[in-house]
Amino acid sequence: MVSKELLEILRCPNCVREKEGLLTLHKDSWLICQDCGRKYPIVDDIPVMLIEEGDKWLSTAQESLPVPPPAK
Repeated sequence: MVSKELLEILRCPNCVREKEGLLTLHKDSWLICQDCGRKYPIVDDIPVMLIEEGDKWLSTAQESLPVPPPAK
């Protein structure tokens, strides 16, 4: 489980320079950017906050995200 303190400070690396880049937690397995819709997986309790990783899931509907996210 990702700590609440960490969740409060994490921002979408794609949006943070121009927008807020706020993230919402989805099923304790994904962080979803409220601005751009990129979805970042949480693997082994570690958020994978790479823009390239968020791009992979951009067109996947929130309801279709695999839980747990696939490990590399």
